Amino acid sequence: MNEFDLIRRYFTHGTPGAVLGVGDDAAILRPTAGHDLHVSADMLVSGRHFFADVDPEALGHKALAVNLSDMAAMGATPRWALLALALPQLDETWVAAFARGFFTLAAAHGVGVVGGDTTRGPLTLSVTIMGETPQGQALRRDGARAGDDIWVSGQLGLAAAALQQRLGKLPGVTLPADCLRQLERPQPRVSLGKLLLGIAHAALDVSDGFAADLSHILARSHCGAEVWLDALPAHPALQPLRAQLLPCIAAGGDDYELCFTAAPERAAAVEAAAAAAGVMVCKVGRISMVPGLRLLAGDGSAVQLERLGYDHFV
Repeated sequence: MNEFDLIRRYFTHGTPGAVLGVGDDAAILRPTAGHDLHVSADMLVSGRHFFADVDPEALGHKALAVNLSDMAAMGATPRWALLALALPQLDETWVAAFARGFFTLAAAHGVGVVGGDTTRGPLTLSVTIMGETPQGQALRRDGARAGDDIWVSGQLGLAAAALQQRLGKLPGVTLPADCLRQLERPQPRVSLGKLLLGIAHAALDVSDGFAADLSHILARSHCGAEVWLDALPAHPALQPLRAQLLPCIAAGGDDYELCFTAAPERAAAVEAAAAAAGVMVCKVGRISMVPGLRLLAGDGSAVQLERLGYDHFV
């Protein structure tokens, strides 16, 4: 099998949402009239973002999921994706499993894969995704307002705890299966993001750690925040270990949940959107005019974390 056989067999699927998909020098796309186009790219590198022995089907899922999460954060409907792969060798069994995970998730969200590239090299995955929102309605990081409630979806810290255990840093700790599942097969909150259009003022996805990512909203919106650490949602099985796992919950990363702000009077609308999406949401803090992020314990005292989130170059 050569490169072009690989593409035809595993990465060429029908793309009814495109004028022209895989097979030419470039795809031809026609965005929906009256909509803004969103474009985002993410790269996953073996040894940096995933272990070399990861299940390839799970890796295919995650490669697209992290990009879908970017669309969810802006309330966008995902439409098209491009996939670039560097493979150390052409292992057809591995490729078939990877493609199965990738295209199963793509089909679930109506995403057409319209192009990409393949080459030989250290295992690296790069996905570019495109989506749409009605013109001028996208959720952005710069819209938070003083007095807004801060919300987060799902549960935090699962993936980070699984990673810590894999690295041998949680000896004797038994974690629920949900932890590894979240690390390997995160579920992007696309439905919730779309339902928050017109309700939330600002939003992003939690990829590098809740505290670090919320700080991006604060920087772009020129405001501050108080966060109640006891309110951060965690899996029930992690509650007895909450103090030990606080760095995972508050700053661990790889959650791919949504963090967003909304006016207090829209709380019922937020909860209705979450119910319609089938996702749990929790109110965890408040936006203020005082600059900076303040993490507060249950007694109101300030808590300092060693670091707020993941940094690729630290």
